[in-house]
Amino acid sequence: MRLLDEMLALKLLTPEQHLEIGAWVSRSRTPEKIMQMPPHLWRALEMASLLMDFEAPTTQRH
Repeated sequence: MRLLDEMLALKLLTPEQHLEIGAWVSRSRTPEKIMQMPPHLWRALEMASLLMDFEAPTTQRH
């Protein structure tokens, strides 16, 4: 859930998407159930993940 919170803080997910995805994951007892998440939520999650990966090299400090 921390990752979802970070996606929300970065405005990569809307508050509604954050709530819906969080609720789905919380209700799902198995990875198979998580994989049955509605397509519109998967797309939002995938896009947020891609954008986080894209931003990571520019925001990491050594």
